[in-house]
Amino acid sequence: MHISQLQTPALIVDGAALEANLATMAAALPGPRLRPHVKAHKCTALARRQVAHGAGRFTLATVREVEGMAAAGMGEDLMLANEVADASRLGRVVETGARVTLAVDSEATIEAAAAGGVREVVIDINVGLPRCGAPPDQAGRLADLARARGLEVRGVMGYEGHVVGVEDRSARVAQIGPCMELLLSAHAQTGGELISAGGTGTYDINTWANEIQAGSYALMDTAYAKLELPFVQALHVLARVISVNDQWAVADCGLKSLGMDHGNPTVVGGSVWFCSDEHTTFSPDSKLKVGDRVKVIPAHVDPTVAYHEAMHIVDGEEVVETWPVDLRGW
Repeated sequence: MHISQLQTPALIVDGAALEANLATMAAALPGPRLRPHVKAHKCTALARRQVAHGAGRFTLATVREVEGMAAAGMGEDLMLANEVADASRLGRVVETGARVTLAVDSEATIEAAAAGGVREVVIDINVGLPRCGAPPDQAGRLADLARARGLEVRGVMGYEGHVVGVEDRSARVAQIGPCMELLLSAHAQTGGELISAGGTGTYDINTWANEIQAGSYALMDTAYAKLELPFVQALHVLARVISVNDQWAVADCGLKSLGMDHGNPTVVGGSVWFCSDEHTTFSPDSKLKVGDRVKVIPAHVDPTVAYHEAMHIVDGEEVVETWPVDLRGW
């Protein structure tokens, strides 16, 4: 199939760029040093490509992702790096033989893990991002509570999400150390083999953690592109021009097909003015006509992928495979 036959907006992945990104990360973080984050692509076919490049364990953000990865035969070591109030669905995955580790940060989430049938946990530590995670000085107490409920404590995790996107590399280097000192102090209280942290923006800086939860590196976006990492843009949204005048053009790709929390997308060959529900208004660098195709590169890849039912793998302008985004939803 030629890309001109695709209904737009369509999620496009350059197959060669994807493979290059996977190979680059596998060389930097071989084997168990990398725990790829599935939330960035929500696609079991892409996860299989990561397995082919040496990944044996995965990070996940939703129960649905855990269920889908286990059902696809990739349940060797799945970490749900998120608290849940009801772990019963995870317990059913464990019963199938998959290894599931759940993040906990309170008595309530420890109880949910035990009651739901999960057997292994990591203590989630707040290392500076105001989101989930227990204070570091509570790590030992929570680990003791988890063990008292019959759970194995595999170690700690802590996400320096407020650092991974800092554009200045020297600032990222300076800010990550104090975060990981907090995580290591927590690990000294809990024990366990895992010190899990990091992301695409700190994959080569975070030498404190023994596994890195990077995800966006596979497909990339404009936010991470600003960091000048050794990963290339593999993903864009293919759109068609649906309206033109002397000053601007409009493409059929808007808020409902682009993750906008990191800002406007980039249109190759134009300057974006604004996005609305189903439209991107931009000033083109050259004259366009209705029906012309344009590449729209999102600022944040994770939510962008989640808007689409499939991603089309291309070689040039030929669609060579179509992969369902089969881990969408909850």
